[in-house]
Amino acid sequence: MIKRNDFLPFCKPCYDEDEITAVTDVIKSGWWTKGNVTKEFERIFADYVGAKYAVAVNSCTAAMHLALLAKGIGEGDEVISTPMTFCSTINNIVHVGAKPVLVDIDAKTGLIDVDKIEAAITEKTKAIIPVHYAGRCCDMDKIYAIAEKYNLFVLEDAAHGLSTEYKGKRIGGHGMTAAFSFYVTKNISTAEGGMLTTDDEQIYEKACILSLHGMSKDAWARYGNKSDWHYEIEEPGFKYNITDIAAALGIEQMKKLDDMQKIRDEYVEIYNNAIDKIDGIDYLKDNDFCKSSNHLYIINIDNSKFDITRDDFINILRDYNIGTSVHFIPIFMHPFYKDLLGYKKGDFPVSKKLFDGIISLPLFPSMTREDVVYVTEVLREIAEKHAK
Repeated sequence: MIKRNDFLPFCKPCYDEDEITAVTDVIKSGWWTKGNVTKEFERIFADYVGAKYAVAVNSCTAAMHLALLAKGIGEGDEVISTPMTFCSTINNIVHVGAKPVLVDIDAKTGLIDVDKIEAAITEKTKAIIPVHYAGRCCDMDKIYAIAEKYNLFVLEDAAHGLSTEYKGKRIGGHGMTAAFSFYVTKNISTAEGGMLTTDDEQIYEKACILSLHGMSKDAWARYGNKSDWHYEIEEPGFKYNITDIAAALGIEQMKKLDDMQKIRDEYVEIYNNAIDKIDGIDYLKDNDFCKSSNHLYIINIDNSKFDITRDDFINILRDYNIGTSVHFIPIFMHPFYKDLLGYKKGDFPVSKKLFDGIISLPLFPSMTREDVVYVTEVLREIAEKHAK
């Protein structure tokens, strides 16, 4: 196998002159922070997912934090989620003073095992945070049925879920409350940023206030030529607002989203077809009810089939100038949560087994078909060379 000369990164943002022009226009306008451009971004995003309200913030983490606070989740409460997620999901539960309760995953999809949720519910349980891992959607009908039975709030972690469809409807709309990420690796990016979507007016109004120090008016409403400077602090809030510079990026990215999604879908099909032919390597599957955003392409190495480990695969791929990542180190393996929650070896066997074998391969619209094929050929060569 001939090694490529340039490094293929795990991900990089996709943009053209449209984003540059949009950002330049905001800079030249003299209004850089949250203003009319942000409001337009919120409107476009809400329309896209099918939500009544959208609040643009500086991260998905902020969006989740605001939603939990708006629903009054706090000290003494329990919130159910999955160990196979980024730490921010679980950190937010701790930040509001609640206790995280983890439920193991389904081995085929990497999503929370819905059939195990009810057994984790106690009289202290107040919410469920399902994570649409890698862009695959959880079985939301079952989750909402459980939530209705026990009067629980559902906050969907859709950091990976922009464009994901559940039974033909986009995640984040249709009565759902969801948090999205626009981090630089996501399907659209504002460099840093996030969005909270909801049909719940109380959540929306609370999030708007809490996202900017708890002030009754934002800067746009105070500094215009017909504005009143006076404001009141309604409660202690946070500095979570996004800027018009970032929102301008978001608007242009949203215009390209459907086209970028088609490329992702095409590349995933190439990956799938190639990996189906490699013994000992599999990939995470979608449920029948899900159309994935294909945010991540995650393969699963069967360590029993090779004389090298998952980490060896990663190192060899790097030697071939291919960047990768691992999503995620399960929450119960991190020292803080291991100590806080008293998890011990063997508590989440499905998550641990999946973690031991997973690798996230490069997947972004500005890579080429040739890049994808190169990755699959290197994988095949490694697998054949190191098969037991």
